[in-house]
Amino acid sequence: MNVELLVGNELGTKVFQPVVQEGIEWSTERKNTPGKLVFKVLRDDILDFSEGSPVRMRVDGENIFFGFVFKQQRSKDQIITVTAYDQLRYLKNKDTKVYEGKTAAQFIRMIADDYALNVGELEDTGYVIGSRVEENTSLFDMIANALDLTLTNRGEMYVLYDDFGRLTLKNLSSMYVGVPGAYLMVDEETGENFDYTSSIDDNTYNKIKLTYDNEETGRREVYIAQDSSHINQWGILQYFDTLQKGENGSAKVNALLELYNKKTRNLRITNAFGDNRVRAGSMIVVCLDLGDVKVKNWMLVETCKHTYKENEHWMDLTLRGGEFIA
Repeated sequence: MNVELLVGNELGTKVFQPVVQEGIEWSTERKNTPGKLVFKVLRDDILDFSEGSPVRMRVDGENIFFGFVFKQQRSKDQIITVTAYDQLRYLKNKDTKVYEGKTAAQFIRMIADDYALNVGELEDTGYVIGSRVEENTSLFDMIANALDLTLTNRGEMYVLYDDFGRLTLKNLSSMYVGVPGAYLMVDEETGENFDYTSSIDDNTYNKIKLTYDNEETGRREVYIAQDSSHINQWGILQYFDTLQKGENGSAKVNALLELYNKKTRNLRITNAFGDNRVRAGSMIVVCLDLGDVKVKNWMLVETCKHTYKENEHWMDLTLRGGEFIA
């Protein structure tokens, strides 16, 4: 395995290939968190970089990470622990934004233009948000709200990430790792250990109730969708919210029921064989015998940490979703 890590100087006029200790860590999370690269370098008289310096990492010729130094931690043995973040770090900025008639993808492009962020492929999210005021909140939260509105109204989930220096937005259907007949699978052979949880205690609802105060008619409109079989099994677990003007209550109530009327399933796998294609937001096949039941299904990667050593590459994954197949 060939790991190439380059660091630029403050002015961007020089590039250094520092002596890096084993154990480079690249971490991603699906929601509201920038990609992070942590590595340790030996300080010498040639190496010259500071906060804001660009960092680029390739593994076996594959583009893995492009970002900027945000933190340095020094020790008396001349080792510098460097933390770099990708472009998503700038979405932690707070602002106030007012927009109307834009899809989530168009809103992301608007944010990118305002903050001079590089943009790659932004898949069309389809759902047009009528109007919205985002006041004194982070850009991350603004984008998350737009994507949540898309999810609840269209039932489609999108993943925002930085692809080697370019903001990228993809539908979950575009995030499968591999190709038909050769999808990536994690099983007992490729994952050293796991921890699994199944629950109806968090984000599980079998009854959806939405209301809208119609100023034109002076009446409150109520939309309800429910699953009687799961109500009999679990009791009533109700989700309640109010609708904004222009929202389709009938479509939204059914989309929310389809989204939330299921158990939440969480699985953490440690020391799985590393695969550079896997990041937060990826979809992978999981095939594990959990003792009293076997799981074999697609799961969504919520968090992913890759660890690169001289001849080793491991990853820790937090996954959710899917149904059991006995």
